[in-house]
Amino acid sequence: MYREKIESLISWRNSKNRKPLIIRGARQTGKTWLMKEFGKKFYKNTAYLNFEQNKRVADLFKSDFDIKRILAFLKIESGPAIEPGTTLLIFDEIQNIPEAITSLKYFYEDAPQYHVIAAGSLLGVALHAGISFPVGKVDFLDLYPMSFLEFLKAAGDDALYDTLRQDDWKLITIYRDKLTDYLRQYYYVGGMPEAVLKFSTNRSFNEVRDIQKSILNAYELDFSKHPPANIVPRIRMLWNSLPAQLAKENRKFIYGLVREGSRAKDYEVALSWLTDSGQVSKVTRVTKPGIPLKAYEDISSFKLFPVDIGLLCAMTDLDQKTLIKGNQLFTEFKGALTEQFVWQELRCMESFPVFYWSAERATAETDFLIQQNDHFIPVEVKAEENLRSKSLKVFKEKYNPSISVRFSMSVYRDDKWLKNIPLYAVTKLKDVISR
Repeated sequence: MYREKIESLISWRNSKNRKPLIIRGARQTGKTWLMKEFGKKFYKNTAYLNFEQNKRVADLFKSDFDIKRILAFLKIESGPAIEPGTTLLIFDEIQNIPEAITSLKYFYEDAPQYHVIAAGSLLGVALHAGISFPVGKVDFLDLYPMSFLEFLKAAGDDALYDTLRQDDWKLITIYRDKLTDYLRQYYYVGGMPEAVLKFSTNRSFNEVRDIQKSILNAYELDFSKHPPANIVPRIRMLWNSLPAQLAKENRKFIYGLVREGSRAKDYEVALSWLTDSGQVSKVTRVTKPGIPLKAYEDISSFKLFPVDIGLLCAMTDLDQKTLIKGNQLFTEFKGALTEQFVWQELRCMESFPVFYWSAERATAETDFLIQQNDHFIPVEVKAEENLRSKSLKVFKEKYNPSISVRFSMSVYRDDKWLKNIPLYAVTKLKDVISR
């Protein structure tokens, strides 16, 4: 498999101002594989330690942070020699030993010649538990499920991968049918690396679903194992409400759908746990498109998306025939899947702050609102080829954005004020709006 974050790791390795690197991401997004693959390809040796499995490591960081003593111990535990510049030192599941997180400060200050990467599936949760964090002494890299581009490459279609990376809409349109087929497959398989690898090997939707169910079961175990016992039922109820939340025409999160009569304060801690663990993402509303958008954020109104579109399909037991062929009963939820897909692609780009806008006393709403430098760009998402953009027109009349974007199954169109980008080419967004 190929992950585009490898390029970020290469830049980190070559940086003159390199700090210990922390990779953040939800469980099963491929952090361990990425670190090991990076070490195998770009270092003479890799010293790997899993802080969840190796209990002896815990005592190592409790007395002091003498880096020479720590390195001497790690050489014994990891096997290969740990040499500056030629060895990649990996601390996996580092959140299990809070003192190890603190030690990264001393690797930076006292031994910057060593290349250290750390990762943890529940690191975000751990950091909110009072850990002494080395602020300013580490770099971060966020890892998400595989993007549609990475899915194409994993499926063995390097030609389509290369096509989508070119600025040639005529060529992209020629392969429209093939890209559309892959897009439907991606909706079902999603971007969790294990599921993608299995699908790329034998194209078995049933085996993909088994893997997805296994990942969902692992998430359920996390709910029981890590958070305080008194909020576990609320975490489960909130998590299980996600399909119903997204199936609504207005996808704003409603606490009443979790449990009748529920209020925000009842689920604040549960929601914080799910977002800190990376299993859900919040996209908040802005009251108006001012710059910066963050200054106009309405934190009480938000959409909530699970980490992966394939897991969302598995949560609903959506059959592959329904997804690929469709039927009338599926129409509304197909819109939910499409919006989930676009959100995942936008998140992988990490190029724009992303929000959404809705009018105070009207039905007009943009599915997303992004900020590029000093411009705001409304984004509408259509599951099919429907090119009517009532909400975008309302937004344009009210706020007059320089560019508006619609993602749909139609081919690329540039109608001056409105750019239509096909869903299989969401990755081209930055190129389109930068012209």
